[in-house]
Amino acid sequence: MNSLIEEFNRIRSLYPERMSSSLVVPLLQTVQERNGHVTDADAALVASYVGVPTMQVQEALRWYTMLQREPTGRHVIKVCRNISCSLRGAERVLAHITHRLGIEAGETTPDGRFTVIEVECLASCGTAPAMQIDETYHEDLDEARIDAILGGLA
Repeated sequence: MNSLIEEFNRIRSLYPERMSSSLVVPLLQTVQERNGHVTDADAALVASYVGVPTMQVQEALRWYTMLQREPTGRHVIKVCRNISCSLRGAERVLAHITHRLGIEAGETTPDGRFTVIEVECLASCGTAPAMQIDETYHEDLDEARIDAILGGLA
């Protein structure tokens, strides 16, 4: 816990004091990087540290799709479902991924390798359909590309 607070202090030093509520998302990301997801207790810790109501932190957890409230697989696959991706085949992409992995969106494979999540926008409209796996974007997707990408993951 002390090393987490030390990391919080380091992050806080990067922000002007009057901007302390701006720390909520970076601190939640820090917790997630350490634990793989953010629990209610973590949210309460961040709220206490920043000095905001716990509900404000809970709202951030619900709004931002990059923050996970439950444990995830080793690889998190985010499939964009917004209008550009939808018009260019996002449903087909999602169906192919979930069929190949044997799970539905929002689930994790039994071996813990993959979690599939539908997200509202990956800001890759010009190269739709798109997905993000961990921190890497994959664009202009079709079934063959998806199979190659998933096959290359450990």
